[in-house]
Amino acid sequence: MKKLLLALICGLTIGSANAQKVEISASEPDAKIIVDGQSLGTGNLKISIPKNGCVNVKINKPGFLKYEQTYCNKKGTTEPPKKQFFDMKKDDAEEASIKTDQANVDFSVEINKNLEISDVWKRTSQVVTDYFDAIEVADKETSYLRTAWIVQSFEQNTIRTRLIIKLSKSNPLTYKVKLVSEYSGSPLTSVKADEQFRDWDRVLRKYQNVISDFTTRLGNQ
Repeated sequence: MKKLLLALICGLTIGSANAQKVEISASEPDAKIIVDGQSLGTGNLKISIPKNGCVNVKINKPGFLKYEQTYCNKKGTTEPPKKQFFDMKKDDAEEASIKTDQANVDFSVEINKNLEISDVWKRTSQVVTDYFDAIEVADKETSYLRTAWIVQSFEQNTIRTRLIIKLSKSNPLTYKVKLVSEYSGSPLTSVKADEQFRDWDRVLRKYQNVISDFTTRLGNQ
């Protein structure tokens, strides 16, 4: 029994001696440091990489880009540094957008009764083309309009935006306006990769006034 206990202690001592230490630090002192899926600290943390093993480290803080690094203590792999500093940058997609309750929601706009039908459609097109370069579908008879996707890529994200306008009811004349805003979570995502995009509760600043402009120029005053 004593021999077995001694062997275990020796094994642990040798294993610990063969582990490599890395001191992780971030420019944001409250940034979370997540090691192999577990949040173990903020701002600064010493990690141990066991012999023949790897450790995955993620650095996260809302409003900043995400950082990830895997360190291995194996033959044939690059030796981990003793220290690594992460100079965190602001999330450029968030800086170019605002959080809003207008994203991905149908807004009903009752059209001004004093406007002629032809004028309503003309004003609708004018508002849309103030913000979007290309209209994908425009059917005056059914009062349906949909823009093409406008895509903007950021360092760690891709945002696509479109506007959809459709008839809600004829009396009183009411339209539903929807500003669709989606993100992929990766840069340079193809606009056609529908499966990679999800609803975003933010909109790019360039589109933040489109619904209010539509209401002002076509709605009852």
